[in-house]
Amino acid sequence: MTDRRFDTPYEKFLELGPGSLTDTELLAIIIRNGTRDEDAHELAMRILSAGDDEGRIIGLQKLSFDDLTAIKGIGKVKAMCIGCIVELSMRMAMQNKKKVLMLNNPESIADYFMEQVRHLEQENVLLLLVDTKCNLMKVVNLSKGSINASIVSVRDIYINAVGSKASGVILIHNHPSGDPTPSRNDIDITQKIRKAGEIMEIPLLDHIIIGDRRYVSLKQGGYV
Repeated sequence: MTDRRFDTPYEKFLELGPGSLTDTELLAIIIRNGTRDEDAHELAMRILSAGDDEGRIIGLQKLSFDDLTAIKGIGKVKAMCIGCIVELSMRMAMQNKKKVLMLNNPESIADYFMEQVRHLEQENVLLLLVDTKCNLMKVVNLSKGSINASIVSVRDIYINAVGSKASGVILIHNHPSGDPTPSRNDIDITQKIRKAGEIMEIPLLDHIIIGDRRYVSLKQGGYV
Protein backbone atom coordinates (compact mmCIF):
# COMPACT_ATOMS: atom_id res chain seq x y z
CA MET A 1 0.00 0.00 0.00
CA THR A 2 1.30 3.44 -0.90
CA ASP A 3 2.35 5.58 2.06
CA ARG A 4 -0.02 8.51 1.71
CA ARG A 5 1.62 11.79 2.77
CA PHE A 6 -0.37 14.83 3.83
CA ASP A 7 0.74 18.43 3.63
CA THR A 8 -1.48 19.56 6.51
CA PRO A 9 -3.40 18.03 9.43
CA TYR A 10 -6.58 19.25 7.73
CA GLU A 11 -5.98 16.97 4.74
CA LYS A 12 -5.20 14.04 7.03
CA PHE A 13 -8.37 14.68 9.03
CA LEU A 14 -10.55 14.76 5.91
CA GLU A 15 -8.95 11.65 4.46
CA LEU A 16 -8.53 9.45 7.53
CA GLY A 17 -10.61 11.06 10.29
CA PRO A 18 -9.65 12.64 13.64
CA GLY A 19 -8.51 9.34 15.12
CA SER A 20 -5.56 9.31 12.74
CA LEU A 21 -4.14 12.59 14.07
CA THR A 22 -1.36 12.87 16.62
CA ASP A 23 -1.83 15.07 19.69
CA THR A 24 0.26 17.75 18.02
CA GLU A 25 -1.81 17.63 14.83
CA LEU A 26 -5.08 17.86 16.76
CA LEU A 27 -3.81 20.91 18.63
CA ALA A 28 -2.49 22.45 15.40
CA ILE A 29 -5.99 22.33 13.91
CA ILE A 30 -7.47 23.94 17.03
CA ILE A 31 -5.01 26.88 17.05
CA ARG A 32 -5.34 27.15 13.23
CA ASN A 33 -2.14 29.09 12.52
CA GLY A 34 1.33 29.66 13.83
CA THR A 35 3.61 32.69 13.91
CA ARG A 36 5.81 34.41 11.39
CA ASP A 37 8.67 32.07 12.27
CA GLU A 38 6.83 28.75 12.70
CA ASP A 39 3.78 26.94 11.44
CA ALA A 40 0.85 25.73 13.56
CA HIS A 41 2.38 22.28 14.00
CA GLU A 42 5.60 23.70 15.46
CA LEU A 43 3.67 26.05 17.72
CA ALA A 44 1.51 23.15 18.90
CA MET A 45 4.66 21.22 19.84
CA ARG A 46 5.84 24.14 21.97
CA ILE A 47 2.47 24.37 23.72
CA LEU A 48 2.50 20.68 24.58
CA SER A 49 6.06 20.96 25.89
CA ALA A 50 4.97 23.83 28.14
CA GLY A 51 2.49 21.47 29.83
CA ASP A 52 5.43 19.75 31.53
CA ASP A 53 3.98 16.24 31.19
CA GLU A 54 6.47 14.75 28.75
CA GLY A 55 4.81 16.66 25.92
CA ARG A 56 1.55 14.74 26.25
CA ILE A 57 -1.79 16.41 25.63
CA ILE A 58 -2.87 15.74 29.24
CA GLY A 59 -0.35 18.41 30.22
CA LEU A 60 -2.69 21.08 28.84
CA GLN A 61 -4.74 20.71 32.03
CA LYS A 62 -1.83 22.21 33.96
CA LEU A 63 -1.70 25.37 31.84
CA SER A 64 -3.70 28.34 33.09
CA PHE A 65 -4.96 31.11 30.82
CA ASP A 66 -1.96 33.24 31.87
CA ASP A 67 0.43 30.34 31.17
CA LEU A 68 -0.97 29.99 27.66
CA THR A 69 -0.87 33.69 26.78
CA ALA A 70 2.75 33.80 28.00
CA ILE A 71 3.68 31.44 25.13
CA LYS A 72 4.86 33.34 22.07
CA GLY A 73 2.23 33.07 19.36
CA ILE A 74 -0.69 32.43 21.74
CA GLY A 75 -3.06 35.36 22.19
CA LYS A 76 -6.24 35.55 24.21
CA VAL A 77 -8.43 33.94 21.54
CA LYS A 78 -6.15 30.91 21.08
CA ALA A 79 -5.81 30.58 24.85
CA MET A 80 -9.59 30.64 25.26
CA CYS A 81 -10.01 28.01 22.54
CA ILE A 82 -7.51 25.69 24.22
CA GLY A 83 -9.07 26.29 27.63
CA CYS A 84 -12.53 25.49 26.29
CA ILE A 85 -11.31 22.29 24.65
CA VAL A 86 -9.70 21.14 27.91
CA GLU A 87 -12.84 21.92 29.90
CA LEU A 88 -15.10 20.27 27.32
CA SER A 89 -12.94 17.13 27.31
CA MET A 90 -13.00 16.94 31.11
CA ARG A 91 -16.78 17.37 31.26
CA MET A 92 -17.32 14.68 28.65
CA ALA A 93 -15.06 12.28 30.55
CA MET A 94 -16.87 12.99 33.82
CA GLN A 95 -20.30 12.46 32.25
CA ASN A 96 -19.18 9.05 31.00
CA LYS A 97 -17.77 8.15 34.42
CA LYS A 98 -20.92 9.34 36.16
CA LYS A 99 -22.81 6.44 34.59
CA VAL A 100 -20.76 4.01 36.70
CA LEU A 101 -20.12 6.26 39.71
CA MET A 102 -20.73 4.41 42.99
CA LEU A 103 -20.79 6.69 46.02
CA ASN A 104 -20.32 3.76 48.40
CA ASN A 105 -17.04 2.91 46.68
CA PRO A 106 -14.02 5.18 47.44
CA GLU A 107 -12.14 4.00 44.35
CA SER A 108 -15.08 4.89 42.10
CA ILE A 109 -15.38 8.35 43.69
CA ALA A 110 -11.65 9.03 43.40
CA ASP A 111 -11.63 7.90 39.77
CA TYR A 112 -14.52 10.23 38.96
CA PHE A 113 -12.91 13.34 40.46
CA MET A 114 -9.22 12.52 39.88
CA GLU A 115 -8.62 14.51 36.69
CA GLN A 116 -10.71 17.41 37.94
CA VAL A 117 -8.62 18.08 41.04
CA ARG A 118 -5.21 16.38 40.85
CA HIS A 119 -3.64 19.14 38.73
CA LEU A 120 -4.81 22.02 40.96
CA GLU A 121 -2.06 24.08 42.59
CA GLN A 122 -4.19 24.97 45.62
CA GLU A 123 -6.23 22.81 47.93
CA ASN A 124 -9.90 22.69 46.97
CA VAL A 125 -12.65 21.11 49.03
CA LEU A 126 -15.68 19.59 47.31
CA LEU A 127 -18.86 18.66 49.15
CA LEU A 128 -20.93 15.83 47.68
CA LEU A 129 -24.57 15.79 48.76
CA VAL A 130 -26.13 12.33 48.70
CA ASP A 131 -29.78 11.21 48.78
CA THR A 132 -31.34 8.26 50.62
CA LYS A 133 -30.48 5.89 47.74
CA CYS A 134 -26.83 7.00 47.72
CA ASN A 135 -27.25 8.93 44.49
CA LEU A 136 -25.34 12.14 43.86
CA MET A 137 -27.62 15.16 44.28
CA LYS A 138 -25.16 18.02 44.01
CA VAL A 139 -21.48 18.96 44.16
CA VAL A 140 -20.56 22.14 46.03
CA ASN A 141 -17.14 23.78 45.75
CA LEU A 142 -16.82 24.46 49.45
CA SER A 143 -13.49 26.23 49.70
CA LYS A 144 -10.28 27.10 47.93
CA GLY A 145 -7.32 27.48 50.24
CA SER A 146 -3.65 28.27 50.19
CA ILE A 147 -1.12 25.90 48.69
CA ASN A 148 -0.74 24.21 52.07
CA ALA A 149 -4.14 24.35 53.74
CA SER A 150 -7.81 25.01 53.14
CA ILE A 151 -10.49 26.18 55.54
CA VAL A 152 -13.53 23.96 55.97
CA SER A 153 -16.56 25.27 57.83
CA VAL A 154 -18.70 22.58 59.45
CA ARG A 155 -21.52 25.11 59.53
CA ASP A 156 -21.34 25.63 55.75
CA ILE A 157 -21.36 21.87 55.16
CA TYR A 158 -24.60 21.38 57.00
CA ILE A 159 -26.25 24.55 55.72
CA ASN A 160 -25.78 23.06 52.24
CA ALA A 161 -26.86 19.59 53.34
CA VAL A 162 -30.03 20.76 55.08
CA GLY A 163 -30.90 23.18 52.29
CA SER A 164 -30.68 20.39 49.71
CA LYS A 165 -32.41 17.83 51.98
CA ALA A 166 -29.39 15.54 51.67
CA SER A 167 -29.26 12.26 53.58
CA GLY A 168 -25.48 12.10 53.69
CA VAL A 169 -22.35 14.03 52.76
CA ILE A 170 -18.96 13.12 51.32
CA LEU A 171 -15.91 15.39 51.37
CA ILE A 172 -13.21 15.42 48.72
CA HIS A 173 -10.10 17.53 48.70
CA ASN A 174 -6.79 17.48 46.88
CA HIS A 175 -3.21 17.64 48.07
CA PRO A 176 -1.20 19.73 45.55
CA SER A 177 1.98 17.94 46.66
CA GLY A 178 0.62 14.78 45.04
CA ASP A 179 0.84 12.84 48.31
CA PRO A 180 -2.68 12.03 49.61
CA THR A 181 -1.51 11.04 53.09
CA PRO A 182 -3.87 12.77 55.57
CA SER A 183 -2.41 15.43 57.83
CA ARG A 184 -3.28 15.77 61.51
CA ASN A 185 -5.57 18.66 60.54
CA ASP A 186 -7.30 16.50 57.90
CA ILE A 187 -8.03 13.87 60.54
CA ASP A 188 -9.19 16.40 63.16
CA ILE A 189 -11.63 18.19 60.82
CA THR A 190 -12.94 14.84 59.58
CA GLN A 191 -13.77 13.72 63.10
CA LYS A 192 -15.34 17.09 63.88
CA ILE A 193 -17.61 16.80 60.82
CA ARG A 194 -18.43 13.19 61.68
CA LYS A 195 -19.61 14.19 65.16
CA ALA A 196 -21.68 17.06 63.77
CA GLY A 197 -23.23 14.67 61.23
CA GLU A 198 -24.29 12.32 63.99
CA ILE A 199 -26.08 15.17 65.77
CA MET A 200 -27.69 16.43 62.53
CA GLU A 201 -28.55 12.87 61.44
CA ILE A 202 -26.83 13.59 58.14
CA PRO A 203 -23.77 11.35 58.36
CA LEU A 204 -20.36 11.98 56.86
CA LEU A 205 -20.04 8.96 54.58
CA ASP A 206 -16.38 9.46 53.66
CA HIS A 207 -13.60 11.99 53.27
CA ILE A 208 -11.39 11.27 50.28
CA ILE A 209 -8.04 12.95 49.73
CA ILE A 210 -6.76 12.95 46.15
CA GLY A 211 -3.11 13.21 45.21
CA ASP A 212 -1.37 12.55 41.90
CA ARG A 213 -3.07 9.36 40.61
CA ARG A 214 -3.45 8.24 44.24
CA TYR A 215 -6.09 8.67 46.90
CA VAL A 216 -6.79 7.94 50.55
CA SER A 217 -10.21 7.18 52.01
CA LEU A 218 -10.47 8.27 55.63
CA LYS A 219 -13.38 5.88 56.03
CA GLN A 220 -11.15 2.99 55.03
CA GLY A 221 -8.55 4.42 57.43
CA GLY A 222 -11.04 4.17 60.31
CA TYR A 223 -11.53 7.91 60.84
CA VAL A 224 -15.18 8.02 59.67
